[in-house]
Amino acid sequence: MLLVAPVRESKRIAESKDGLWGLELLKQKRSVVPAITHVDYSARLQTVDAQRNPEYYALLKRFQQDTGCPLVINTSFNVRGEPIVRTPREAYTCFMRSGIDWLVVGGESTTAARPMHPGWARELRDRLAHALSPHRRLARRE
Repeated sequence: MLLVAPVRESKRIAESKDGLWGLELLKQKRSVVPAITHVDYSARLQTVDAQRNPEYYALLKRFQQDTGCPLVINTSFNVRGEPIVRTPREAYTCFMRSGIDWLVVGGESTTAARPMHPGWARELRDRLAHALSPHRRLARRE
C-alpha cells in the first residue's frame, strides 16, 4: 500500500537555517532516514505484509534482524542518463557498471565484492535471466 505520512517527531532532525540558502536548505538532513524525508517532514511510504508478499516481507524482516533497520529504500533502478532497468540482463549490466553493492533478482543474488573468475559474468547473467519466470518478469513502463 502506498501512502504519504508525517515522519515521527522522534525520528526528525531539527533544521538549521544558519547561513544556508537555496539548494543547501533542501539538501540538509531532516530525519534519521534522510533519503525518504521530504522538506515538509513527510515521507512517501510503501507497506508490505506477509499475506500479499511473503517473500519480500521475509526479506525485510531478515534485513531488520541483521541491521536493526526496519526499512529499505525502494527507488527506480537506473543510473543517471540510463533508462529504468526492466530485465535481468539490464539489471546485471547496470549492477556491473554502477558500483552497487548487491544485486538480488528472483532467488539469485551476488555482491560486487565476490571474487570473479573466467565466465563468472556470463554464469550470473544466465542465472539471473533464468531466475524470473515469464509471469514474474519486470513490467515494461509505458
